[in-house]
Amino acid sequence: MKKFALTAVALAVSLFALPSVADSHKVIATDSIQWGLLNPLRGDASPKAADLWGDRTKNMATGMLVKFEKGFSSPPHIHNISYRGVVIEGQMHNDDPGAEKMWLSTGSFWTQPAGETHITAAKGQSNLIYLEIDSGPYLVQPAEKAFDNGERPINIDERNLVWLDANDISWLDNGNAQVAYLWGRTEAANGSFVKLPAGFNGAIESHRGLKAVVVSGDATYQWNSEKSKTALSPSSFFSSNGNGKHRIKTDSQTVLYINSNGRYRIE
Repeated sequence: MKKFALTAVALAVSLFALPSVADSHKVIATDSIQWGLLNPLRGDASPKAADLWGDRTKNMATGMLVKFEKGFSSPPHIHNISYRGVVIEGQMHNDDPGAEKMWLSTGSFWTQPAGETHITAAKGQSNLIYLEIDSGPYLVQPAEKAFDNGERPINIDERNLVWLDANDISWLDNGNAQVAYLWGRTEAANGSFVKLPAGFNGAIESHRGLKAVVVSGDATYQWNSEKSKTALSPSSFFSSNGNGKHRIKTDSQTVLYINSNGRYRIE
């Protein structure tokens, strides 16, 4: 019995000594992003892409950046999976082939259901989006393979967002921050925009982990009590897998897109 008790104690101590999930975090500055081709079969005609998390070529959730040249317009096509899109720079159109162009600017949001025929076009001098999938791989397929998966697309121009503040949200401790809900439920997986004013100096705390992409603005980032700092600019990324504080100090008004595994707190 004594030997068993000692073994159990040793096991408990060794488990306690393992690195905490709270220590698992990631930050990517804009100038550290590694670019490739979204659709290698199209060669130079393909938009450029960069995975921020996950792997778009595998059966897994992924968040990626996609860069389009001015004047880009895709042929009608479908995707094998649904995706969500956020405009970071430029003007983007994503709709049925015969639809009138509706150009979405920085801070706009849309969804594209799997199997639905559509085109994607860009007319800004430079155009950049964040694209997110819940499963993969991400494939581009011909319109002849179209199918109806039951979902319907959503297009939200940034001017039509509904922003909430501390008067509307009980867990929003910082009265200067604002939140616009996009999808999901706060108790489970969800997506939202967070707007931080210039001069904000606070933290976003998550207990279940989150992923965040800078949509606009400039800021400085620190994880928990670490001394190292990272400059944030549009397309920068940070994430955590568990409990921790993402400390942010803004130089200008900053908008983040946050994919969270549950409720987060802004303090």
